[in-house]
Amino acid sequence: MLSLFRLFVFAIIALTLTGKGAEAQERHDLPHDTKVMEPEPDWDNPRKIVLQVTTKDEFHINNVYYNAINMQKFYGTDNVKIAIVFYGPGIRPILKESAIAAARVKSLQDYEVEFIACNNTMTTIGKKADDLLPGVRLVTSGIAEIIEKKIEGWHYIIP
Repeated sequence: MLSLFRLFVFAIIALTLTGKGAEAQERHDLPHDTKVMEPEPDWDNPRKIVLQVTTKDEFHINNVYYNAINMQKFYGTDNVKIAIVFYGPGIRPILKESAIAAARVKSLQDYEVEFIACNNTMTTIGKKADDLLPGVRLVTSGIAEIIEKKIEGWHYIIP
């Protein structure tokens, strides 16, 4: 126990003498703000972000949802529009049969996150619009929706 204590004291002394302890503490305490570029987003000119889900992996899907929440926290819910496009195997989390996801989807929809499903995928797996969770918008092609949103000035993020 005494040797562990000496090691701890030695480490503190070494950091203090080199000044690195104080710098690390200062860096930890200071916020590192992301610079918001002009024009700053607002109600009339929000940042527009489209995310994609192409897997049914629960960890990945939750990561996409957390990304949406974090962007709303950063910009403010009135200053950002977020759309999540689901296609391929990623369509599964927004089907009614995926009851686990229903509450999470509804919660994000309450904060104006748009959920978009690919009809090409739905047709391929034998599903209809009625099989989607409430409020999910069905488009002809998920990939084409992303392309068109990019042309409209949306930022395309692949989490």
